[in-house]
Amino acid sequence: MEKELRVGIGCDSHPLVSGRRLILGGVDIPYDKGLSGWSDADVATHAIIDALCGAADLGDIGTLFSSQEPEYKDISSLVLLSKTGELLKAKGFKVVNIDVTIIAQNPKLSPFVAEMRKRLSKVLGVESTQVTIKATTTNGLGFIGRGEGIVAQALALIQK
Repeated sequence: MEKELRVGIGCDSHPLVSGRRLILGGVDIPYDKGLSGWSDADVATHAIIDALCGAADLGDIGTLFSSQEPEYKDISSLVLLSKTGELLKAKGFKVVNIDVTIIAQNPKLSPFVAEMRKRLSKVLGVESTQVTIKATTTNGLGFIGRGEGIVAQALALIQK
């Protein structure tokens, strides 16, 4: 039987605000602002969830984990990722690899990439080499460059 490969793309953005922790890839990043959202607003993990959902025909993060549901208020996005991983397994899929790009003018994220990879891969039950994370800036352009928000894009390859 031939192995079925499927690809999904995810993207998420949230505004930066005072009074919130900055969580990216499940890691608490020291910074004077955090991302605003119903959950912990972890754009990197949200983009991964949407990429996995797209690949496995599960809808999207908003369908699975509605911001109208009180149980998801301030929840760790790693919990949501774990639930998504369980849904993938139930449909007979496993993660081949995930590639994420986080777009933020500040803070500098490279010191946290290894820990992000470790946490995300652990939640999904894959090797850290199967989850890559890159960080880039917009060179001062747009809402990201002005420090108003952060965006993440993810690509997921899954196999049945």
